[in-house]
Parts: sequence; C-alpha cells; structure tokens
Amino acid sequence: MLAGLGLGLGLLVAPARAAGDAKIGSAVFAEQCAECHSLKEGKNKKGPSLFAVMGRRPANVAGFNYSDAMKARSEVWTETSVSVYVTLPKAAVPGGTMKYDGLADAKAREDLVAFLLTIR
Repeated sequence: MLAGLGLGLGLLVAPARAAGDAKIGSAVFAEQCAECHSLKEGKNKKGPSLFAVMGRRPANVAGFNYSDAMKARSEVWTETSVSVYVTLPKAAVPGGTMKYDGLADAKAREDLVAFLLTIR
C-alpha cells in the first residue's frame, strides 16, 4: 500500500515546472533543508550534498551512506520527483531514512525546486 502512495502523490502534486521564484526558494532551503543538506559539491552533512541534484540519479553522492530504499530508486531527480519527495519523504520512499516530515506548502516547494535548478 505505501509503495503505491509515492506514485499516488505524483498524481496529486502539480509539477513544479520551474515556475517558482528561486530567490524565495533560497530562503525555503535555508529554513527547511540547510541544517541537513549542503549545496557544496562533495560536502555531505546529515544528508547528502544537493549540489546539482536535478538530473542525477538518487543515492549517487560519494561518501554518503544511503538507505537501501533510496539505493533501490532508479529514476532521475526531476522537478516533479523532487517536489513529490519533499512533500512526504517517508511516503515517497518507504524505508528511507530522511528525518523530515515534509513540506506541505505547494508554493514553497515550487520555489525550492526553482532554487535547486540553479545549483550547478
């Protein structure tokens, strides 16, 4: 049942086609993500670096110990998949270890995704 929830969330969450505001997304990142994630290439914290996260495969940052559930993922991180994941991480990746309850605010997610698209 939970495995299908991730797919179901994809249908409920509108794709964030970079329509967000990257400047506001920077503030969302600072408030919601920066405690656990770095934006610097090769610098992991409690979570893996999110440098150039868009377009890469999950669980591929060197030096980070990913959960088996995240290692089993094969899709590339896209605007939609990041938005779905950030909405409810535990539902999107059952068995994952991210200790974050999720970002319910659709506009904040859209802004966050727009910001992450700029990190290269």
